[in-house]
Amino acid sequence: MSRNRFTEEFKRDAVAQVLDRGYAVSEVAERLGISTKSLYTWKARLSKPAKDVRIDTGQTCEIRRLKAELTRVTEERDILKKATVYFARDAK
Repeated sequence: MSRNRFTEEFKRDAVAQVLDRGYAVSEVAERLGISTKSLYTWKARLSKPAKDVRIDTGQTCEIRRLKAELTRVTEERDILKKATVYFARDAK
């Protein structure tokens, strides 16, 4: 028995036809050549709130890295400001 593997994009599109466009599950399943059970399973999994379905993407990692770099650069800037004030005070 051969099992079809479907991409996440295909699954999201199939679920969107049911949720967003209002088509019946049986109609979408028949049109796409998938079982209604599969479509109901995808619908249950993909219609969860975003906080329950967390996917760590490359963008999330990049944002985390950039925030850490921003913190470091801000600290360096503050140190330089304090040094400037200190040396300006001694110059008078």
